[in-house]
Amino acid sequence: MSKGERLVPEPQKQPRKQIAATSQMKKLMASHFLEIDEAQRTGRKKVAWCTSVGPAELLHAMGFLVYFPENHGALLGATRMATDLIPLANAVGYSPDICSYLTADVGAYLRGVTPLTKAYGIQKVPKADVLVYNTNQCRDVQDWFSFYAREWNVPIVGIHTHRNIQEVNDYHITDLVAQIKGMIPTLELVSGTKFDIDKLREVVDLSLQCTSLWKQVLQCGAAIPAPLTFFDATIHMGPAVVLRGKPEAVDYYKTLLAELNDRIEKKEGAVPLERHRLYWDGMPVWGKLRELSDQFYGMQTNVVASTYCNSWIFDAFDPTHPLESMARAYTELFIVRDESYKEWYMDQWIKTFGIDGVIFHDAKTCPNNSNNRYSMPQRMAVRLGLPTLVIHGDLNDLRCYSEEQTRTNIEAFVEQLDQKPA
Repeated sequence: MSKGERLVPEPQKQPRKQIAATSQMKKLMASHFLEIDEAQRTGRKKVAWCTSVGPAELLHAMGFLVYFPENHGALLGATRMATDLIPLANAVGYSPDICSYLTADVGAYLRGVTPLTKAYGIQKVPKADVLVYNTNQCRDVQDWFSFYAREWNVPIVGIHTHRNIQEVNDYHITDLVAQIKGMIPTLELVSGTKFDIDKLREVVDLSLQCTSLWKQVLQCGAAIPAPLTFFDATIHMGPAVVLRGKPEAVDYYKTLLAELNDRIEKKEGAVPLERHRLYWDGMPVWGKLRELSDQFYGMQTNVVASTYCNSWIFDAFDPTHPLESMARAYTELFIVRDESYKEWYMDQWIKTFGIDGVIFHDAKTCPNNSNNRYSMPQRMAVRLGLPTLVIHGDLNDLRCYSEEQTRTNIEAFVEQLDQKPA
């Protein structure tokens, strides 16, 4: 090999080793959706819609079955149904610039289709008896739920979270606890169940166990080689999203964590011969998870940590103070905080996980989860000396995503990492 010539590694040829716990997770998710569908058809239990980082613990404690439409939005993206459905929502007045979870879900409702049909034989999403939101992620969730409140003439209640917070202070918590308490009379009326603080303590304790285990699962990515990828985590976070507060989520993450720890002990990486370790900031491109995962795998590069999957780490849960700890947990979220906190937070994960480079996903319809727009990548490159790459796309609307351009940019980015001195 002549001087200056670089040895390019061969693409991965060995088959992936699948995570065995995946089959258990699929059964859990199926049971979740089928239970809600049965309740919808029989009327045996009330169904509450809840935003993914909303007060699910309160709803479980009051006897509701809880449905998360953002999970449905992700399914619409992952099954590539979303791009064809978004124009239906646009046609009734929803801008193509707003959340494509919202527009895909509304479009699916207007057409009368759902990916739950193919997956579980469920013909339609459950009609809500009450809609409960938290604006900690964005205001779009309030407008999304308002559509269904008008459509079905059912109650809608919500929490309006402070935004752009550097430090979470007591006055933030006092305000949010008052808002949570303000929802209780409506929830009691709809559910026919009186609020029970002891029941809420039990549910919060289960959520604390779930989130603690989920955090440990994600921290497995710090091992070298890492036993899972960001793309694995986007799938295995399902129970943390839709089943937190329930014992089956706790049981599942115990199983998954044991498997990952066994992989770490045996030094079995999710990406064999792992050469580079990346951090992903922003939303997944749901319709391209497999293609992106395969590309990184082929380049012996593992995306080992992310901002997105960390959104279901709630360290503040405390069953001795359930309302206050819920308010704090749902306000300490990365997405709620200011730029200085976000940079500090990412720095800690980047250093802990031995990150070589950072990919920022600029999602067209999700500005709240796109952190590249105010020079964060440039500041990070100076502060940490890390290469960064911005890819342009969307969580659901694949019209905003250029596969060829993204593939080429990622290839060039990894080549840049190859040229860095060890």
